[in-house]
Amino acid sequence: MGQITPMSYKDILTETMGIIGEEPRVVFVGYGVKFGRVGGTLAKVQESQLIEMPLAEALMAGACIGMSLKGLIPVLVIERYDFILLALDQIVNQLDKLCKLSNGLHKPAVIIRVIRGSRNTPLFTGPTHTQCFSMAMRHLVSFPVLELKWVESIEDQYRWSVEQAKLGKSTILVEDRDLYSL
Repeated sequence: MGQITPMSYKDILTETMGIIGEEPRVVFVGYGVKFGRVGGTLAKVQESQLIEMPLAEALMAGACIGMSLKGLIPVLVIERYDFILLALDQIVNQLDKLCKLSNGLHKPAVIIRVIRGSRNTPLFTGPTHTQCFSMAMRHLVSFPVLELKWVESIEDQYRWSVEQAKLGKSTILVEDRDLYSL
């Protein structure tokens, strides 16, 4: 009888992106989602659900807010956590506050997938590409900022985030690229 090999962090992410991609309203938005498929983690997602954007995080976040107001569930992919800073106006002042500002009329919901790392690889990307802003983000927005540290929780956290989005609630999910090989 053969031994079952446990799935790696990256394998689970790939499977999970395929699973949440089964929801017809889910679209993946970002730079490199179509052509790099986010390091292969979007390999099981249909191309029609991938929206390639220019390298402009503020534009990506604003577009995702608009898509969500039209009934889609956008997954905004920011491959370097550091670049979330470029989209803070849209995330903090629009995504997080629009429901209050509109007295509940508009409830934009975006799943923000951010990736921190690579600190422990031969291709270390430097201190400006490996920072973690989770603590700061928790103070800036009222929706959850979740660290995906355990393989066992990845699928549940993303499934929960899709259900939250259906209720008009956003989530930030923080992946650690250094765990991709584990």
